Amino acid sequence: MVRVKNWLQRQRRHKKFIKLAKWFRLWRKNVYKQVRLALVKQWQHAYKARKEKKRDFRKLRIERLSAVLREKWSKYSEFINRMYQKDIILDRKVLSNISLAFPKVFDKIYDEVTK
Repeated sequence: MVRVKNWLQRQRRHKKFIKLAKWFRLWRKNVYKQVRLALVKQWQHAYKARKEKKRDFRKLRIERLSAVLREKWSKYSEFINRMYQKDIILDRKVLSNISLAFPKVFDKIYDEVTK
């Protein structure tokens, strides 16, 4: 059986990964084995960060709503609970954006919820 070394494909694959590691330091940018390890770790961190980003923005929106509701002498948890009781379905993202961009509209929503 003839041995196939597959040199060209391997070289292209290595170059592709080394190109992705352009800004890494020391041997992590030009030694293929280290490049692969570094890239895998980078992809793990990126995956985790994408999940954490959603959590962080949810926390930020809740903080914004809490700040607006504190000015009205109300609590966030009570406000959300009353919204569910009155079947007013607006998510935190929409409420947060309304409270910042359109305070008068948010006041009307607040009045409707607290009746």
